[in-house]
Amino acid sequence: MRSVLAFLVLCFALPAAAYEISGNAVQGGMLTGRTEPGTEVLLNGEPIRVSPDGRFVLGFGRDHGGTVELRVGDSVATLVVGKRNYDIQRIDGLPEKMVTPDAEALERIRREAADIAEVRAIDTPETFFAQAWRWPTVGIVSGVFGSQRVLNGEPRRPHFGIDIAADTGTAVHAPTDAIVRLAAPDLYFTGGTVMLDHGHGVTSVYSHLSSIGVEVGQRVAQGEKIAEVGSTGRSTGPHLDWRVNWFGERLDPALLAGPMPERP
Repeated sequence: MRSVLAFLVLCFALPAAAYEISGNAVQGGMLTGRTEPGTEVLLNGEPIRVSPDGRFVLGFGRDHGGTVELRVGDSVATLVVGKRNYDIQRIDGLPEKMVTPDAEALERIRREAADIAEVRAIDTPETFFAQAWRWPTVGIVSGVFGSQRVLNGEPRRPHFGIDIAADTGTAVHAPTDAIVRLAAPDLYFTGGTVMLDHGHGVTSVYSHLSSIGVEVGQRVAQGEKIAEVGSTGRSTGPHLDWRVNWFGERLDPALLAGPMPERP
């Protein structure tokens, strides 16, 4: 995959406050910031949460274009969001009912999508997102963020996560501290699925799991085992589908975690 990756660190001295932001100002990227407590932060005129210690976060979806206006206190900055090129990925041999669901399956899909959307709308005060992110498991990256999938010859929505091929039963760990918001053993598309809340609208999803070891409402520490790799739901082999969101914006997990670590 060819991409334009930009690591951004900005510091602004203000009459009443100072702030800094760092991260990737590109499609699929996330920026974290810190300012003086009590400072108002606006993104394109909309307020975003600022923690009591002055932390905030914002993200850019796969197809985010152009620029955004970031206002922190009395300071205004225009951020240019870098564009990326995405791969085309073809997957054949899937059962037809998984590619074109029937009416009963569509109703189930809608219910499950509503549950997932409800979790992604959560805006909690925790600042776990500010930790250095880790890969939830180690394996072969078999699918990348943003790639356009063609299933049985039919173009589908882009892939919004990272696929990590690994043996069934391989441990999946929390990439940062988090609160478990969803632990479902059998969703239509994603099979065994866990969703974690990292605060301020940042959530992560772990799909196709063979087993789940956490419960909704449970707090987990970075590196704690939460599940095991599997091939449940719409899957052609054992792997972990890892996704990250900032509310409705789809983020690239690889930009958060850096290079895949070596296998032990």
